[in-house]
Amino acid sequence: MAEISVKVSDITVKDIADYIRLAEPSQEDTNFLTKCLEIAKAYIKSYTGIEDLDSQAEFVICVYILCQDMYDNRSRYIDGNPQPNKTFDTILNLHCGNLI
Repeated sequence: MAEISVKVSDITVKDIADYIRLAEPSQEDTNFLTKCLEIAKAYIKSYTGIEDLDSQAEFVICVYILCQDMYDNRSRYIDGNPQPNKTFDTILNLHCGNLI
């Protein structure tokens, strides 16, 4: 496995592929991981309100974990189980204005 980046801005799609142990990602995997990386960064910014993700070293592992979770759980319900995907629900709940 490659060395883990020390800044969020240094994380590449190849880093994510290595982290989730994709030896030779297909073009489809690469495209999906590119989106996962963008979404993970946006999610952390929205959740924390911190724009400069490089200011907190611990955000690096959060990006990796979020990308792995998005890759591993690419459906609304995990394994046909009626339990919703927690990443999916968390992202939507972050932006839900109807929780009165």
